[in-house]
Amino acid sequence: MLRVLRGAGAGARLLGPGRGGGGARARPRLLGLQQRLPPPPAPVPVPAAVGRWLLACSGAVAGAVVLGGVTRLTESGLSMVDWHLVKEMKPPRTQQEWEAEFRKYQQFPEFRILNHDMTLTEFKFIWYMEYSHRMWGRVVGLAYILPAAYFWRKGWLSRPMKGCVLALCGLVCFQGLLGWYMVKSGLEEKPDSYDIPRVSQYRLAAHLGSALVLYSASLWTGLSLLLPRHQLPETRQLLRLRRFAHGTAALVFLTALSGAFVAGLDAGLVYNSFPKMGERWIPDDLLAFSPTLRNVFENPTTVQFDHRILGVATVTAITALYLFSRKIPLPRRTRTAVASLLAVACVQVGLGIGTLLLYVPTPLAATHQSGSLALLSAALWLAAELRRLPK
Repeated sequence: MLRVLRGAGAGARLLGPGRGGGGARARPRLLGLQQRLPPPPAPVPVPAAVGRWLLACSGAVAGAVVLGGVTRLTESGLSMVDWHLVKEMKPPRTQQEWEAEFRKYQQFPEFRILNHDMTLTEFKFIWYMEYSHRMWGRVVGLAYILPAAYFWRKGWLSRPMKGCVLALCGLVCFQGLLGWYMVKSGLEEKPDSYDIPRVSQYRLAAHLGSALVLYSASLWTGLSLLLPRHQLPETRQLLRLRRFAHGTAALVFLTALSGAFVAGLDAGLVYNSFPKMGERWIPDDLLAFSPTLRNVFENPTTVQFDHRILGVATVTAITALYLFSRKIPLPRRTRTAVASLLAVACVQVGLGIGTLLLYVPTPLAATHQSGSLALLSAALWLAAELRRLPK
């Protein structure tokens, strides 16, 4: 019996996959089958029309940001005291409708404290300013959602692009709700405050910040789809330049966002001299509020001081980036992007100083705000030029 079991064990070992002839013959057949299988399909490229659409959307968002800045500078943002997605799209037509709209505005603090002697004709101007901003926001929403649905149905969006488009459409809807949330802060009664009615600078910064995120994401995605990547050697200097460009773009974004606090607190009217603030480099009331952290976001002097420091730091970083890029062999288009970034930065600094010295005139201040978008665009363009090649 023991011999039989041993013989069976030996036979089993001989017929195993590692030693038997069947296992040895199966492996070449499997390898041959794998070699005959077709390679996995390459990812379908996204059509250029999608990239052009995203660039057009970023332009529409830029228009909304500029129009919103003009609305803020003309103190028109609180003229429409309610919000309806469809109902408010029809403006008042008759004299009775305008008078009814004016009576609604008269019930809120801005009229009673700041504009108590305003006429109906003057009210129509600020109402139309806010109406234009809201209607442009609706145009921006349709510019994202309708083409996105069309491209999705046509199958022109890859799987990652679908996620990106959904995020952009969600952000543009969130942006509209955030705008009304911001306006509500300026319509609230504040019996303990003796300041003029204005929207919360925190909500204004959130509203502008989300618009800048929407603009940056749309522009970056559009440029990534339309601009061919350069065959740049991955040297240590290029890696440092790429990181430098990304850091500079983040600094430009932060400086633009700090401008929302300047606008929200009317901090541009506190010290209208440059480079000193009054007679001092560091004003006495820089840390007047308690606790100290409140000064960064609520003290107009500190807010203006921070915006100045960020502006100087931004133009210094861009100048250093330009000088460093001169040491690296770069394609002509990339060099154009670096030079454009420096040129726009110099113009933006001049606009900022001029706006300050001239006590924030509306045309110059609106141009300065537009310059922040141009500077952010140039920074994103340069970052897109320095993208890595896909592996």
